Amino acid sequence: MDVRSRFHQLAWALPWLLFQLFPIADLVTEPRSLGVRFLAGLALAVFTGAYLMVFGRAFAPGSAPAYRHLALVAVLGIGLAVTLGTAWAGLMIYLSAAVAVTLPERWVWPAVLGATVVCAAVVEADDLLRDVFILPVMCVLTAFGLRGTRYLVSVNGELMAAREELARSAVAEERLRFARDLHDLLGHSLSLIALKSELAGRLAERDPARARQEMADVETAARRALAEVRDAVSGYRQVSLDQALAEARSALSAAGISLRPPAPGEPLPATVDAVLGWVIREATTNVLRHSRARSMAVDLIATGDGATLTVTDDGRGGNAPRGTGLAGLAERVEAVGGRLGTGPAPGGGFRLVAVVPAQVPADPAVAR
Repeated sequence: MDVRSRFHQLAWALPWLLFQLFPIADLVTEPRSLGVRFLAGLALAVFTGAYLMVFGRAFAPGSAPAYRHLALVAVLGIGLAVTLGTAWAGLMIYLSAAVAVTLPERWVWPAVLGATVVCAAVVEADDLLRDVFILPVMCVLTAFGLRGTRYLVSVNGELMAAREELARSAVAEERLRFARDLHDLLGHSLSLIALKSELAGRLAERDPARARQEMADVETAARRALAEVRDAVSGYRQVSLDQALAEARSALSAAGISLRPPAPGEPLPATVDAVLGWVIREATTNVLRHSRARSMAVDLIATGDGATLTVTDDGRGGNAPRGTGLAGLAERVEAVGGRLGTGPAPGGGFRLVAVVPAQVPADPAVAR
């Protein structure tokens, strides 16, 4: 712990050391033996050190309460006050402050009351209670003030911890979003590249012109994937439904799978269009990777309340469990208040249904 942090923790205690002017003045002015003065001065120094240790531990994050030092403060404070009189009764104010920042709530006020009684008894023994009645009162007021300070410091610590936790959660959420985006982007693009490369390899000898065309498509897909990854890093990438359908047609055609697109309709809101574009991408990727399907059909029903997109294939994935891609897609759809359903299609195959409301937050993060 550096010197500055230690000073900040002791700053709560240092101003109260001014009250020690009274016992110090008593040591200097009262006619006492040298031995008494030496012992009283030594006890006062130990008292002060223990008192500062109590406060240093009380406001240090993660430190255990200094109960032993508090006990030393209580023993020395009461002993000096009772033995040396009114000038030393102010030490009970220190004791009240120390117990207020150290003890649990149920023990604070009994201890403060005890310190106040000792202070009043010492002053009354010298018949000075009317003149310095403020000392017992200060015991109680000091405890109230420092108890409130302790509460504020505790609440501030909790707020800082909550803020750090929110920051960690935001980072974790952004990492999850980015991982999901990369899965959706690269999964689709790499599947397309792999299929077209394989097709070009088969056509290289018997149809070189077609093979060159397929490799040109591979280059285009690779460049588009690179641009999309750059956009994903920047946070500005959008995928439209028409774009996703065009990419799906190209990818499925290379794999020998036919695509029946939805009937033309009215334009969809931008955010709805983007979410449904991601649905088409993930559905196409799953068909290419897993289904062994021969055809894929896309149906879109748009109403004033929202849009329902259904993607059906005739492959073998009817009872396949939901993988990482579909789980991420479900999170994306649910983030805009929609829902995603998957399961076997009538007559065999796999069906994916996405329902998205018409009114979704106009937030770029939604489409991402």
